[in-house]
Amino acid sequence: MMRLLGMRLVTRLLLLVCSLSLISLLFLSRCGLSGLDTSAVMEETESQAGVVAGSTVMANQAAVSHENAADNGPSYQQLLQQREEENRQEVERLTAEIRALKLQLLQLTNGNPRVHSPHQQDSSFTMNTNANSSAPPSTSPGLTNADCANFIKKQAMSAEIFHGIPLNNEYELIPFNHFTYSRVYPIELGLGKRVVEKPIGFKRKDLLESLMKAIETLNKNVTEKLNKYTLDDFLEGLYRSEPTTGTQYELYFRTKIAKKSAQGGFRKVVVFRPFAPVQTITTEVLSGPRDKELIHIILPLSGRTATFQSFMDKFVKIGLKNDRRVHLTVVYFGEEGLSEARAIMSRVLMTKNSGGNANNLRLLALNETFSRGKGLRVGAERAWGGSGDKKDVLLFMCDVDVVFSARFLDRCRWNTKPGKKVYYPVVFSLYNPHVVYTLQGRDVPPENDQLVISRDTGFWRDFGYGMTCQYRSDFLKVRGFDEDIVGWGGEDVMLYRKYVRSSMKVIRATDPGIFHIWHPKVCSGGPGSQKLSADQYRACIRSRALNEASHAQLGFLAFRDDIAANSSPAKYPAHPPKPIKQQPKKNKPLT
Repeated sequence: MMRLLGMRLVTRLLLLVCSLSLISLLFLSRCGLSGLDTSAVMEETESQAGVVAGSTVMANQAAVSHENAADNGPSYQQLLQQREEENRQEVERLTAEIRALKLQLLQLTNGNPRVHSPHQQDSSFTMNTNANSSAPPSTSPGLTNADCANFIKKQAMSAEIFHGIPLNNEYELIPFNHFTYSRVYPIELGLGKRVVEKPIGFKRKDLLESLMKAIETLNKNVTEKLNKYTLDDFLEGLYRSEPTTGTQYELYFRTKIAKKSAQGGFRKVVVFRPFAPVQTITTEVLSGPRDKELIHIILPLSGRTATFQSFMDKFVKIGLKNDRRVHLTVVYFGEEGLSEARAIMSRVLMTKNSGGNANNLRLLALNETFSRGKGLRVGAERAWGGSGDKKDVLLFMCDVDVVFSARFLDRCRWNTKPGKKVYYPVVFSLYNPHVVYTLQGRDVPPENDQLVISRDTGFWRDFGYGMTCQYRSDFLKVRGFDEDIVGWGGEDVMLYRKYVRSSMKVIRATDPGIFHIWHPKVCSGGPGSQKLSADQYRACIRSRALNEASHAQLGFLAFRDDIAANSSPAKYPAHPPKPIKQQPKKNKPLT
């Protein structure tokens, strides 16, 4: 009896030990203990479970195994805490990297490559993150879609899209430009622009992005391929840019017909490209009057000595006496008039206090047919004080019919940088003064008093590229002008195209400090000159008409007899009405 009870007790004890061992193994396997040999423990447990007869040695081994597992418990907790700390540090490191990458992405998106300029230029990108700033939330590292959506909504509500905005007068209204997929009808026209254009470059990219956004919106809930909108469904559109809010697009599409019985219609989509608030990109310290860059002016010339005398009088006053940091090289072609040109420059050298000397005035004579491109190239290669190609100077390529101010010379320096940018100012071209002032019943004033910018005195010569400021190294790098062009015209456009197609930054802007003086344009071939063809003659007459007078003034000339026949002398004015915009009473001389 006692033996039977002992056998049952041993059996229960062994079953209890085996159960505890299995539970311990399951717990250890879930906790991921790596230092424990699970296969050995499983083999030992199976051998223990197979013993039914019982042995105290096996029971002791199971007990020791259970005690070892219990003793290793605190090390598991330490291992888990260590791994948790490592994960936390890794998350912090990755978060910091993501924040830095977001900041770099914002800088690249806003066009700030962080290039340090040698001219004391600070290229730090200033972010508006204060509470009173209207900057979008995207300038902060904590970028959220909700914040961006709120900013875009705010810009759209500020623009004249959903409602009109009261304006002070009719000139404040910003008109729309009409366009189709292949044509743009611009509202802002110059004499050198067409009334209809093909969208190219950035304009094409801008309009195409707006169209693709509208098509994406129309196809948002469309599942069938045949009912999806494409560019072929676009009819026409309008666009305009408000400087403080963004660009608005109103796009019209043909409605997709789902069924044959359905009636076709149209869909209108309004798209908006919001503008971000103003950000400071760079600051730069410019040179003062004492250390400003020397400008090397190159003037090709052939004949026209009277005009050259007038040019030298203004050059002495503005360049030599006022600016004092200019050199002039005159490249003269041919023998006719060469002695007169040399005498004009000699008088400047001999005049007391003129500022002219052998170091800032020189004349190069070429006994060849006039070629403006070759003249500019010769003047550029023979730089003042240069030693071959190693000397780099700032060039201003000029014409004898041009008048410029000292402030223009400053802009010539500000808008050029070797290897970086060139300056192409848009010159204000004056009309024929005998037409402009005769129609107003006035005598023709001196040339200095004619330098007035108004719609009745001239126009912005947006189709001319002859006046330019650039460094000698850049001019030689693009291989200068096409010297195969003989005479006037054509070579300046070719050089301009070279810079546009290069990586150089071309600054093209209207400049109120440089004027093109009117001079007669002869279209009929003179004695010994080549006769113009019919197409060339019409083109010459068209160009002469553009330079002669404004549209209204030409109209008064064309209908002068009709106006005089239908008006009494007392009522009919001797000159046309004054324009709405008042002209200055007295024009200040160029300084």
